[in-house]
Amino acid sequence: MPRLLVLCVFVAIFSYVSVSIEVCTSALIPGAKGDQGEIGDDGDQGKLGKNGPPGLPGVPGEPGLKGELGHTGKIGPTGDRGDKGDKGLDGPAGLKGKPGTMCDCGRYRKVVGQLDISVGKLGNAVKFVKNVVLGLRETEERYYLLVKEPKRFREALMNCKLRGGTLAMPKSTNTNRLMADYVSQAGLTRVYIGVQTQTKDVDGSSHVYADSTPLQGFASWSQEEELQPNTNSSCVELLSTGTWAHVECEATMFFICEFPKSRRRGGGREPGASASS
Repeated sequence: MPRLLVLCVFVAIFSYVSVSIEVCTSALIPGAKGDQGEIGDDGDQGKLGKNGPPGLPGVPGEPGLKGELGHTGKIGPTGDRGDKGDKGLDGPAGLKGKPGTMCDCGRYRKVVGQLDISVGKLGNAVKFVKNVVLGLRETEERYYLLVKEPKRFREALMNCKLRGGTLAMPKSTNTNRLMADYVSQAGLTRVYIGVQTQTKDVDGSSHVYADSTPLQGFASWSQEEELQPNTNSSCVELLSTGTWAHVECEATMFFICEFPKSRRRGGGREPGASASS
C-alpha cells in the first residue's frame, strides 16, 4: 500500500513537470507563418485634412469682350471754376472807313456825342442783365436759359412751358454749338434738350422735337449712338462737347429752355422768371 501511494505521487509530479515544460516551450518558440488572409473591405472615409498653402498665380487670361453701354449716372457736383485763360492774339486791322460828312450842327455835336455814350452804356447794361444777371444766351430769333434745377424729362417740359417757352430744340449747327458752349461755361457736362424718340415714324424720322416737328436736316449724335443706338432710352441729352446721346427719361438733370424774341412784344413773362414744377 505505501508503495502504491508513492507511485501515484511520482506519476502526479512527473505529469505536472511535463505539462509545465510543454507550456513553456509553446510560449517561447513561434509557430510557422500562416497563409495570407483575404483582403478586407474598404474602411470609412477619413476626415478632411487642413487646407494646403495657396498655389502660384495663374497666367492672366485674355481680355473679355467690351460690355454694353451702361445707364447714365446721376449728375456729379459742379467742379471748381478754372483759371482764366491767356489773352488771345489781336485780330487783323479792319479796312479804312469812308470819310464822314461835314456837319454844321456845331453846338449839338457835344450833346449827340454824350447821347451816343449814354446809349452805349445802356446797351452794355441791358447786355449785362441778359447775359450775367439772367444768364441768357441769344440768337437773332430766340433766347436760351439754362435752368439749374434737376428735373425729369416731362417735368423739364412743363417747367419750360410755365416759363412761357419750350424745352430747347437745337435745329442748326450754330444753335447747337451755342447751347453746348453754354453748358460747358456753366461747368456742366450734360442737359436735357427738346428731342425724343417716337414709337411711329413721322415723315421718315424716328425722333421729334418738343414742338412735335420731325427731326430732319440736322442731328449731332455721338459716334457710339450712330454705331449702336440706345433704343431702350427715349429721351435725349446734349453733352458739353456738342454731341447728343439717348438717356432714360426718369433721370434727373438740368435743362435749357428757349423763348422766341417776338413774344416780348406781347408783354409776357421774362425768360428768366421762375416757374414751379
